[in-house]
Amino acid sequence: MTGFFITFEGIDFCGKTTQARRLVSYLQRKGYKVLLVREPGGDRIAERIRKILLSKKNSEMTALTELLLYEAARSQLTQKVILPGLKEEKVVVCDRYSDSSLAYQGYGRGLDKRMIKNLNHISTFGLLPDLTILLDVSVKTSFKRRKKEKRKKDRLEKEKIGFHLRIREGFLSIARQNRKRIKIVDGTKNVEKTWQKVRKVLDSFLCKSDRTLGK
Repeated sequence: MTGFFITFEGIDFCGKTTQARRLVSYLQRKGYKVLLVREPGGDRIAERIRKILLSKKNSEMTALTELLLYEAARSQLTQKVILPGLKEEKVVVCDRYSDSSLAYQGYGRGLDKRMIKNLNHISTFGLLPDLTILLDVSVKTSFKRRKKEKRKKDRLEKEKIGFHLRIREGFLSIARQNRKRIKIVDGTKNVEKTWQKVRKVLDSFLCKSDRTLGK
């Protein structure tokens, strides 16, 4: 028996990080053992790769280099953190995972999608999430939220609007192809209203599962 693997996806500023943290707290209150990680990152080596990927100093990075660095960080995180956590029957919640590479580097950058799927399979050791929550907001909403943020924008966040439009359409396309695993949640409302929708998706998933872990 292994734990559950739940991922959050969406374009930048869709609110997934906030909702992932809420979901973790909710599961902990219900008695589950929970592990929260992020992509890229979640491990000492993967965090170093993250700094390279998101640094605005690396604007000359090619799309293929970008993809391979994401895959390398994912491989490290999966092998060193996620798989051990699942073996310990924990609920592992990840802020982004392999769907992001397909959306960002496949739909966004225009790299070959079949190649990305093959690399995803290698870097994840064939692991797929049990549940993926896609927080969907328009790119216009994303940009409005971005303006309110005081922190400096990273290399990908500073890309032009067309890039982000392609990514959003990519996520929606991926969701349509994986309806059983990926559940779309409208992320345009405030944090609390969005959380109520996320919780409904999670509760439905837990009810349908016949496993009770870490309790």
